[in-house]
Amino acid sequence: MAHPKRKTSKARRDKRRTHYKTTAKNLVTCPATGELHLPHRAHWYEGKLYYKGKVIMEKEVLV
Repeated sequence: MAHPKRKTSKARRDKRRTHYKTTAKNLVTCPATGELHLPHRAHWYEGKLYYKGKVIMEKEVLV
């Protein structure tokens, strides 16, 4: 198995890693509730599940 001849310095290592950046997630606004959510995903708002601005299902409340 190959081994490095010299230790890679922190500066050289970190220079190589500068290109690994995170990107902000794309968020869209729900037309019905005004909530921000991921596109093409259902989201919960006040006990209701919304998808494409329509209520898909409601959360059951156990008594």
